[in-house]
Order: sequence, then structure tokens, then C-alpha cells
Amino acid sequence: MVIAHRVIFCTYGFWLPNDPRGSNSDVVWADHLKPFGVATMVSDRLSHAKDSHDRALRAAVKRALLFEPVRLSGVQARAVGQGFAKQVATSGFTIYACAILPQHIHMVVRSHHYRVEQVVNLLKGAATRELVSNGLFERGPNDHPIWSAGLRKVFCNTPQQVRLKIAYVRDNPSRDGHKPQAWSFVVPFDDGAR
Repeated sequence: MVIAHRVIFCTYGFWLPNDPRGSNSDVVWADHLKPFGVATMVSDRLSHAKDSHDRALRAAVKRALLFEPVRLSGVQARAVGQGFAKQVATSGFTIYACAILPQHIHMVVRSHHYRVEQVVNLLKGAATRELVSNGLFERGPNDHPIWSAGLRKVFCNTPQQVRLKIAYVRDNPSRDGHKPQAWSFVVPFDDGAR
């Protein structure tokens, strides 16, 4: 039984479907990215961020994007967190851990009656509304996206797995050279064990 998910979702342009390190995609839908190769789906749940790869190819794919990649500033990250807090209050989601980094988000989310993909889409929408309504992101006439489609998810079936994923997410900002984060919508995990 899945009791929680660790999810990772990205800002636009961060991790592309044909990234030479692998991706979570099985198809490259965007015609402007197809010349750079097929989707590079990985079947494991390991991080491939530090894998050796063709950096020139990765840079060429990013140059082919239709819009500039999105990199959240500190003020924008705070607004994203405020959007998440509003959605959590509205939907009753339980978030055990959250790290909002410049180009991707890590979370541990308790299983909900919505599928985790729906949870993440609602969180993305709330964050987008918060950014736009506070004048922190201009969508422009061509509707510049803030988020990449989809997510990467890892199933947590035991309290031990949930605790390990919470620790991973909690420590992620410092591993990436950022300060630790504390968000108002994050609640402690209580598996009932004493």
C-alpha cells in the first residue's frame, strides 16, 4: 500500500525529455526538440543529475527551447511556497517535506484520494497564480510556461521509506548550496510508532 510519494517537478527548461543523462519521458512531443534525439527514459529511481554526459548536446537542446528556461529567484520561490500553502489549505493535502530550488521542487506528499499527478498539477497551478498575481512572472503574449509537464515520483510503502525520503528532501537545499528551508504547510510525519 502506498502511503506517500516523493515527487520531483521542474521549472520550464530544466530537465528535457531527451536529456543525455536520461529522463522520465518516453516520447519527445515537441517538434523543435526532436532533432536532438529520442526520449532518454530511465527505468530506475536513482538520481542521474551527476552522471557524465554530452554537455554540448544538452546545451544545444536548451538553446532550441521556445522560451527562456525558468530559474526561480528567492522572492519567486517564496511566492511559490505561498501558492502551495493556499492549495494545501484548500485541498487538504498533507506535505511532509518540501524543498523549492531554483529549477525544481522536491516534496514528500501523503497519499490522497487524488492521484499524485493531480496533486502536483493543483500545486503548480496555485504557485503560478501566486507568481502572476504578485507581478513576479510575466506570461507574455505567447503564454511562457513556468513548469515542465509531468513529474517524477517514487512510491513510499513503509514508514521507514517515508522517513528516508523526508530526510532526503529536507537535506536537498544544503546539498545544492542553499540554506535549509521551513515551509508553513509542511507537517511532521507521524506513523504512530513511539
